[in-house]
Amino acid sequence: MKWIKLLMLLLIQCAICNTIKGQGCSDAGFCTMGAMKPDQAFNKKVELKLRSIELSYYQGQTTLTPVVTVINLDAGFSITKNLSGQIKLPYYSVKGNFDNTSALGDISLSLTQRLVDTETFDLSATVGTKIPTNSSDIRSSGQKVPGTEGLVLPMYYQTSLGSVDFVAGASLISSKWLIATGVQMALTANNNTWQADEWVGIYPSEEYIREYDDANMLKRGTDIMLRVERNFRFAKYSFNLGLLPIFRISKDKTIDRSTGEYQKLEGSTGMALTALGGATYNFNINNTVKFTYGQKITVRDVNPDGLTRDNVLIVAYLFRF
Repeated sequence: MKWIKLLMLLLIQCAICNTIKGQGCSDAGFCTMGAMKPDQAFNKKVELKLRSIELSYYQGQTTLTPVVTVINLDAGFSITKNLSGQIKLPYYSVKGNFDNTSALGDISLSLTQRLVDTETFDLSATVGTKIPTNSSDIRSSGQKVPGTEGLVLPMYYQTSLGSVDFVAGASLISSKWLIATGVQMALTANNNTWQADEWVGIYPSEEYIREYDDANMLKRGTDIMLRVERNFRFAKYSFNLGLLPIFRISKDKTIDRSTGEYQKLEGSTGMALTALGGATYNFNINNTVKFTYGQKITVRDVNPDGLTRDNVLIVAYLFRF
């Protein structure tokens, strides 16, 4: 597949271009829903198990100081031979200079239909949704910054995006390659009212406070992802290398505090590119461990949703039954 190699080279060239900036997938989660999941098994000689449970530990270093840890429960099940479902239940913990927060994250639900099943490749499509578990309005406890009790924290500290999202995607998978694309659309706004002005004079560094973009009643723009992954598969283990560009094709919107009307945020569109690498070891057909590392290549200038990460590390255990 020479055209795939050319595509990967083109994406790397785009990352070098100074005019292209964007946001990685990170905790938004649609990059790991259904057909868009990385490192999907492809073995026509072994009968696929009907159900699976994956427990993973995720740690992400944000582009500011907060560190995000997620314990994620990912359950998959077959409905028919070619139709499967997925439920993801993440629990978030955030530690940073402003405060520490923790709570259940957004719930992901999806259905995936295998459209084409051959000896050399599969073609599948996914449709799903993400359901918020809170309104993204968690407030400061004041334990780390006395005097901020009751003030809304920025999105980096929120455990939910606070919006109902629509998700759809498709993938083509072979023994060596995984090509996936998907779209995530926020159908509602959240209730976050973070504003730096409330913290000025309380937190010691105004310059640092201003690095958190205003997210007043944020309505996120639409994201389109493309996953290009090369797999190296062996009997018991496999490795994968890939690129994950995400294009925010419409601008984020927040309510202007002076007019009370929604305004589009300049600098909130563009492409993000993340380099990914992973390793998988299969103890047997039922038990698997996975390791994934992601390194950002570009970020957006304006990031009110707090999703950017410098790097992420994921360790997962998968049980099929």
